[in-house]
Amino acid sequence: MKRTLIAEAAESAGQQVKINGWVNGCRDHGGVIFMDIRDRSGIIQVVCPKKLPQVELIRPEWVLEVVGQVNKRPENMVNDKIDTGQVEIKAESVTVLSAAETPPFDLKEEGYEINEEIRLRYRYLDLRRPRLQRNLTRRHQVFNLARQFLSQEGFREVDTPILARSTPEGARDFVVPSRSYPGSFYALPQSPQQYKQMLMVGGLERYFQIARCFRDEDFRADRQAEFTQLDIEMSFIEQEDILSLIENLFRQIVEQVFPEKRIQQFPFPRLFYDDVMQKYQSDRPDLRTSSDPNELAFAFVIDFPMFEQQTERKGWAPVHHPFTRPQTEDIDLLKKDPGKVKAFQYDLVLNGSEVGGGSLRTYRPEMLQAVFEVLGHKEQEIKDNFGHLLEAFQYGVPPHGGIAVGLDRFLAMVLNEKNIREVIPFPKTEAGRELMTGAPAPITDDQMREIKLEFQKDQ
Repeated sequence: MKRTLIAEAAESAGQQVKINGWVNGCRDHGGVIFMDIRDRSGIIQVVCPKKLPQVELIRPEWVLEVVGQVNKRPENMVNDKIDTGQVEIKAESVTVLSAAETPPFDLKEEGYEINEEIRLRYRYLDLRRPRLQRNLTRRHQVFNLARQFLSQEGFREVDTPILARSTPEGARDFVVPSRSYPGSFYALPQSPQQYKQMLMVGGLERYFQIARCFRDEDFRADRQAEFTQLDIEMSFIEQEDILSLIENLFRQIVEQVFPEKRIQQFPFPRLFYDDVMQKYQSDRPDLRTSSDPNELAFAFVIDFPMFEQQTERKGWAPVHHPFTRPQTEDIDLLKKDPGKVKAFQYDLVLNGSEVGGGSLRTYRPEMLQAVFEVLGHKEQEIKDNFGHLLEAFQYGVPPHGGIAVGLDRFLAMVLNEKNIREVIPFPKTEAGRELMTGAPAPITDDQMREIKLEFQKDQ
């Protein structure tokens, strides 16, 4: 007999079905045992006569196969708290597919009160929690809708390398030693920035990717060492083309995946950086006009400065990244007074948090060279780190720009989660550890010798 999902069984009154799932709870009522069985689609009550083999041994979280008839429940026994509460299954056979130890914590509640390290140590159990099932379902729905929307807009999904070259773009890289080239290293991408610009040179014109990105920086509630972003790049466009695309995408996401939410203003306001800094003392203002948790106040902040003074050493640093296009065609002005140059940079802000950022890109090689010089890079350093990009720009590069949206952060906000770890399937702790498998972990001496590395202990 073919398996029936529990949600489908609710529509099968009077029919025999076979369901598979986990025991959510058991109640002994004399001659029968009532079990709540759950699968990915829902939960249903099963009535098991004690005469059936093994039923008295069954405990919560055991995995069962149940065959029986779906019956309507008496009117006074209907459970309005679940979608299947109008029916129950009278078991004719119960097969134990897998027994289970007693879980180290309750799986029925929200789980916030449980020590997070214990939850992450047993993440495979924590994921059974209804709240996390909901979060991962919504995550899938957002990813799927974004793919459909962008595909209809003429974008192509292209995956870019995970093993790349380390370049000075901002945050600290995670590096991977090369066995074949001793002393040389790959870097895990902080973003697909240079590759997506190469795709524009390659004539794809409209690219997107749900990209894995890696940054070796300090952890926060809204930050992880590895995270997922919706990465977009377009050729032959102006800034407003990207902003309109993103606001239409997120309107669809909210309407279709989060219908309980309300966008405060559409189109999203366009706010100038200087104005929001003066009014809110922040470049990610919270524009909500009410305290309703379902209120979503999106906005774009535009016209950021191109450069900012570095705090640790003298000189300039890019506010966004060095590939951002300055709002000037005058290279002499760029070099003479970089602090006054604005950039074609924009951030997507939601309820006081930055959830995305992007820019139009510099596509003239001489302008990109000038930006690197303002940032203090020497000629040989520019050639070593960015020569491949400058060379590519010699072969006809279209004007282009893009944006990246932090999907983990966006999901945490719309799901009213205070921590992005609640929307990531297998997150790291605040200390950067993955407790379920014990990563990071030492490697063997043989592995160290293969990649010709030696470990130096702190003195």
